[in-house]
Amino acid sequence: MADHAPEPRTGPEGELPGARGELSQGVLTALSGPAGSPVPGSHGARSADPFGDDLHLALYLCYELHYRGFCGVDPAWEWEPGLLGLRAAMERRFLAALREQTAGLPDVHDALDGLLVEPVDGTGVSYFLKDEGELWQLREYAAQRSLYHLKEADPHAWVIPRLRGRAKAAFVAVEFDEFGGGRAERVHARLFADLMADLGLDTAYGRYLDVAPAEMLATVNLMSLLGLHRAHRGALVGHFAAVEVTSSPGSRRLAEAMRRTGAGPAAEHFYAEHVTADAVHEQIVRRDVIGGLLADEPSLAPDMAFGIAATSRLEDRLSDRLLAAWRNGSTSLRAPL
Repeated sequence: MADHAPEPRTGPEGELPGARGELSQGVLTALSGPAGSPVPGSHGARSADPFGDDLHLALYLCYELHYRGFCGVDPAWEWEPGLLGLRAAMERRFLAALREQTAGLPDVHDALDGLLVEPVDGTGVSYFLKDEGELWQLREYAAQRSLYHLKEADPHAWVIPRLRGRAKAAFVAVEFDEFGGGRAERVHARLFADLMADLGLDTAYGRYLDVAPAEMLATVNLMSLLGLHRAHRGALVGHFAAVEVTSSPGSRRLAEAMRRTGAGPAAEHFYAEHVTADAVHEQIVRRDVIGGLLADEPSLAPDMAFGIAATSRLEDRLSDRLLAAWRNGSTSLRAPL
């Protein structure tokens, strides 16, 4: 597999994605000029659909400046005060809606226990793909998930300097595995790029941003939002726990889907790798990351529960989008691959 481009691109020529409304158009217009160019006011964010395409593309563009940026975009935009102000208004809108939809949170331990319950008759995406998914649907799933998996462990890494003691040591142990245990060819983002190559997809970082719907962007934006704010460290740990606890059984089903459809050895290997690794990670996260952080900062328990609930809510929205489209025989993307 060819090495990734040094800067992200979202299309064959490396252009920024197309706008999806006034907010995203304003951000795109600003990023096309030098840092300090006029930025839209925050009033539009206050009335935007908190789960809609426009707000989530605009947020994604702002967050990507903290990862690898965009070709031709002035790096100084990363900390430009006007853009940060707009981003904060969009974050408030998104978080308020998430808190409303996750009201009545269970205790953090009950929330974790709930994640461990495997339904007898599961109806989520991994169940569908395992039992009846076709290769074109696996390709669409991988294209969407590439927005997360090609930066897989990066958003969570921001919480490391905000932890201490047992929680920090355990968190880093899990992240060490995500980053390949010191071996570049085993970095999970690289393994996912190999999966994409097996499926005949473009492995360039950010390539499928333009076709990914709001439901996918929101799942990635949640990680970035929580990771970039120290105040949300508890919620990010909750998100991290939700990902690790649910990963192993879901990965087993997806590995079976890749095997059944003949997707290729690298496609199957990515998920097979996660079956074993994340089963171990789940124990470390519950015992030492969650346990250690609660011992140090017990007041963060509600934030951890929110992180778990918000993650589940957004994944459910994405699942609904994918399954509704696929069962109708149509693409789940904004445009076909």
